[in-house]
Amino acid sequence: MKTIDIADATQTLASAAREAGDEPLVVTESGKPVAVVVSIEGPDAESLSLSANPRFLSIIARSRAQQAAGLELSDEEMRRQLGIA
Repeated sequence: MKTIDIADATQTLASAAREAGDEPLVVTESGKPVAVVVSIEGPDAESLSLSANPRFLSIIARSRAQQAAGLELSDEEMRRQLGIA
């Protein structure tokens, strides 16, 4: 992952987007990330949209908490509850 401090960012957004390539370009200010430029050639637009969606992120956080608490279902139990052979 490439990083650049905002004070050192002299290139245009267009050239930063072209340069991003396969890895994200993280823009920092005083060492803290403030923005990221990501090529959508790799991840599709839907994945990018989901990764910034608060509702989706909440679902993921809740699922991870349930898993950490041992409340996840096995594949077999999930199939049984859904009636899938």
